Amino acid sequence: SATSGSAKSGSGGDAAASALSGEISIEGSSTVEPISIKAREKFSAMHPKVNISVSGQGTSNGYAALGRKECEICDASRPMKASEMKTLAENGVGFYEIPVAFDGLTIVVNKKNDFVQELTIEQLNSIFREDLAAKTWKDVNDAWPAEPIAIFAPGVKSGTHDYFVEAIGAKKENKPLRSDEQTTLSEDDKTLVIGVRESQFAIGFFGYAYFDANRDDLRAVPIVNPDTDKAVTPSFETIESGEYFPFSRPLFIVVSADAWQRGEVREFVDYYLGNAADLARAAGYVPLPDSIYQTARDHLDQEVMGTHFVDADGKAREGKLAEIYTTENVNK
Repeated sequence: SATSGSAKSGSGGDAAASALSGEISIEGSSTVEPISIKAREKFSAMHPKVNISVSGQGTSNGYAALGRKECEICDASRPMKASEMKTLAENGVGFYEIPVAFDGLTIVVNKKNDFVQELTIEQLNSIFREDLAAKTWKDVNDAWPAEPIAIFAPGVKSGTHDYFVEAIGAKKENKPLRSDEQTTLSEDDKTLVIGVRESQFAIGFFGYAYFDANRDDLRAVPIVNPDTDKAVTPSFETIESGEYFPFSRPLFIVVSADAWQRGEVREFVDYYLGNAADLARAAGYVPLPDSIYQTARDHLDQEVMGTHFVDADGKAREGKLAEIYTTENVNK
C-alpha cells in the first residue's frame, strides 16, 4: 500500500498510490529549491492529489520552520548548527538528515571582466569581509583597475552565505561579510545573477546550478585550492572529486520524523531519495556516491534520526561527507 513505504524507488504506479493525497510543505534553501522542484514535478505527475509547496527563503529559515512544525521538509545547503539542533530537540521534533547532491559554490564576475583570471582565498577575504572590505579592484591587486567593486551576495539567512563565511576562514576569526553601500545582499539568487550581469565591475557567488543556467551571461572565476596552489574552475568533475576546494559542499533535505509517518510524505521522500542522482543532475548539481544514498536509505528504514555534523560536545564535525555521514556519527 502507499503507506507501507515499501516502494524503494518510489515508483508507486499502482492504483492505491495514485489515490494518495495530502499536503507537503518544503521550506529552506534557495540552492536546494531547484532539486525539490524537479522532485515535485515528477512526483506530482504520478500523484496529482498530493499538493507540494516549495519555498526558498534560506536554510536558516527552513530549520526554524521545521522547529515550529510549519513544514514537513527543510531544504538545507549547510548542515544544522548545534543551536538549531537544540531548538528542534526542545520542540520535540525528530528528524532524518538526507544528503541529496554536491554543489560547488561558484564565484562569478561580469562577462566583460577580463582582468580577474583567478582568485585566492586571501583575495576573497579582502573583497568580501567587513573588516577588510576592499573598495576598488586595485585594492585587491595593483595591476587591476581602480574601479569600485560591486558585490552581490546571498543574505544572512542563506546557508550559502554561512558556508562562504566558513570556507574562506572568516568564521574562525569571527568576521562577518560586508554589508556596506557597495554590497547587495539577497536571498533571491536571481537578483544576484542580474546584479552581476548588469554591472561590469561586479562580483557575486551562489550555487553552481544558478551559474550553469546563466553561463552565457556570467563567468565563473577559478579559485586557487590552498592545498595544491592550483586554480580550479568549478565543474561537475572538480566538484565531485573535491579538487574544487574549499567550495564543494553537500546539499540536504531534512525530514520531520512525525511527518515521515504519513503515507504521502513517506512516498515522496522515498521517491526523492530513490531518484536523487537523476534529480540532482536535472537541476544542474552533482550526484553523490551511491553508498551515501544507501546509508540515508538504511537510516530511514532503521529509524536512525539526528544530525551527523554536530558531535556530542556540540562541536561541528569537519571532513569529507563520506567520513562524516556514518551511522556511528549520528547525534540525536
